[in-house]
Amino acid sequence: MAYDYAPFPYVAPPGLNAAEARHPVVIIGAGPVGLALAIDLALRGVKSVVLDDNNVVSLGSRAICWSKRTLEIFDRLGVGDRMLEKGVTWKVGRQFHRDTEIYAFDLLPEQGHKYPAFINLQQYYVEEYLVERAQDFPDLIDLRFLNKVVDHTGHDDHVTLTIQTPDGPYRLEAEWLVACDGAGSATRQRMNLAFEGETFEENFLIVDVEMATSPFGTHDTPERWFWFSPPFHNGQSALLHKQPDNIYRIDLQLGPDTDPHTEATKERVIPRIKAIIGDAPFRLDWQSVYRFRCARLERFVHNRTVFAGDSAHVVSPFGARGGNGGIQDVDNLGWKLAAVCTGKAPANLIDSYDAERGMACDENILNSARATNFMTPKSPMETLFRDEVLSLAAQHLFARALINSGRLSLPFVLSQSALHSSGDSHLPIGSPVLDAPVSSPDGPSWLIDEIPSDFCLLHVGPVPIPAVCDLPRIGVGHQSDYTCFEDSTGLLKQRYGTDDTYLLRPDGHICAAFKTVSEQAVAKAMNKALGNSA
Repeated sequence: MAYDYAPFPYVAPPGLNAAEARHPVVIIGAGPVGLALAIDLALRGVKSVVLDDNNVVSLGSRAICWSKRTLEIFDRLGVGDRMLEKGVTWKVGRQFHRDTEIYAFDLLPEQGHKYPAFINLQQYYVEEYLVERAQDFPDLIDLRFLNKVVDHTGHDDHVTLTIQTPDGPYRLEAEWLVACDGAGSATRQRMNLAFEGETFEENFLIVDVEMATSPFGTHDTPERWFWFSPPFHNGQSALLHKQPDNIYRIDLQLGPDTDPHTEATKERVIPRIKAIIGDAPFRLDWQSVYRFRCARLERFVHNRTVFAGDSAHVVSPFGARGGNGGIQDVDNLGWKLAAVCTGKAPANLIDSYDAERGMACDENILNSARATNFMTPKSPMETLFRDEVLSLAAQHLFARALINSGRLSLPFVLSQSALHSSGDSHLPIGSPVLDAPVSSPDGPSWLIDEIPSDFCLLHVGPVPIPAVCDLPRIGVGHQSDYTCFEDSTGLLKQRYGTDDTYLLRPDGHICAAFKTVSEQAVAKAMNKALGNSA
């Protein structure tokens, strides 16, 4: 079933006829990152304008693997349940060497989370859901399709943009400009910013095929299968996993010397697919040949212009760190930008986005580059190492840990953040909130559904949380005059302990923990988390 690429309507912007008042935030790019940021800001009462030079969702499935942490962020934005319902849930990955399975792994062996380790869902669905969610905020989100930014100029306290439309050009002013315009970011190019990293010479063919017969054989549950030197694609690597609508993603390594234009033709693609699935009928849905890079901007914040997602950093697709990293950028940036725009924090709080997501970016690039080097060894010694690891893995546990077909995306722990207060706690400072089931007289729920998108205090155990700094309080395992729940499975006690009261940031990361809660201690930690003096 081919996706219906229905165009979004173009509406002539008011700036064509008269100067518009300066906007708090202008976002370039209506992909998942730009749309998610607009929704995050709207949920915090901040207006934004989203500009996109196109008027349809992205062509082809593109980013498809969405991790548990990212799904929890989408849940907060109001589209997580819809994505889970449509997406293909998986958590088991299998590694093959030639025609032999050598290793299988479970990404989420423990129970007690609302969302699974991963779902597969095509990017065009994600964009569709986000556009529809954005339309729930007509007074806060101004979506402008076929509005192409052709120039911008940064000033000390704002950015001026020139935009081209089907009806002619106009100008906008923004207190903050956020560039979410992808790996080929025109914003980055206009600013002549270096995008430094490594380009890998290997070509890869990516194909989406629709077929009613599962290529997983007797495995009814969708999984991620990765082959090194499979019999159907000798000497190279291959990846297979399922998407909704009976569409399967196939990635095939082609080598550095292939011609991308030739390899993307049906004459070359169809025989390769038949070599994998045999005579089962199928339909080509989308294909592309690509080389990938691991690269990043030195800084993501340039005065009033901020970069997020692929405009700030790119990685290889093996490990699902691109789209997930972009949404986690939004999770970090949204609350900070809202705090600055509403006068709750100084403008320098945005610099902490650069520091925190810069560390996460470096971790993603490191893991991505390591996976690529294992999959495509560059020297005889690297090839020997890889082949010996694969040979040993079927029988020896230590060798399995060395196999690297992509270390799959995990949430980044902000252990080195300057916004956080030092201290020892059961769950380390900088960790994102860990989900678990809760119960109350109103019925069962999940912890992530009960935590507000603001600073709050959380305590698991018998001792109530005192009222401090007018903060919302979430209690588990006790009763008081604020929202309290029962630890219905005992998992919250296991994950959080009972000695600590946690101060959660608006993005759900722990920024402080207290053995004894006091107004002074909490106020000091909040001040620090908002970029003020500690």
